Amino acid sequence: MKHHFFQDRLGPRLPRYYSRIMTLVIICAFLTVPAYAVEDLFAVAKTIIIDLYTQIAGISTVLAGLMSAVAVIGAKLSNNQHKVDQAWDWLKRIWICWAIINGIGAFIAYIVPKFSGLATLTPGG
Repeated sequence: MKHHFFQDRLGPRLPRYYSRIMTLVIICAFLTVPAYAVEDLFAVAKTIIIDLYTQIAGISTVLAGLMSAVAVIGAKLSNNQHKVDQAWDWLKRIWICWAIINGIGAFIAYIVPKFSGLATLTPGG
C-alpha cells in the first residue's frame, strides 16, 4: 500500500508555486504608490488620540448618565433598604469608573504631549 505524503505531492510543483508568488510580490512592489504625508507622524498621532478621547468621553458620559438614571430609578422604586443600598453603591461605582476612564483619557490626550521633549539627552551638554 502506497502512502501519499504532503511532500511527495507538493515537491515537484514547489518551484512553480515559488516563482508565481515571487512574481506577484514583485508586481505588488512596483505598483505601490508612495504617499507623502503633510504632517509628521507625531502630529497625526496627537490629533488621532485627541479625537479618540473626545469620542470616548462623549460616549462614556452618555452611558454614565443613562446608567445613573437606571440606578436612581431602581433605588426609588425598590421596596426594601437592601436594594436601595445596592442601587446607591452601583451609582457610586458608575461615577468612579467614569472619572477614571475620562481621567486616563485626558491625561493621555492633553498632559503626556506636554512632556514629550523633556526626556531627551543632548550630546556634549
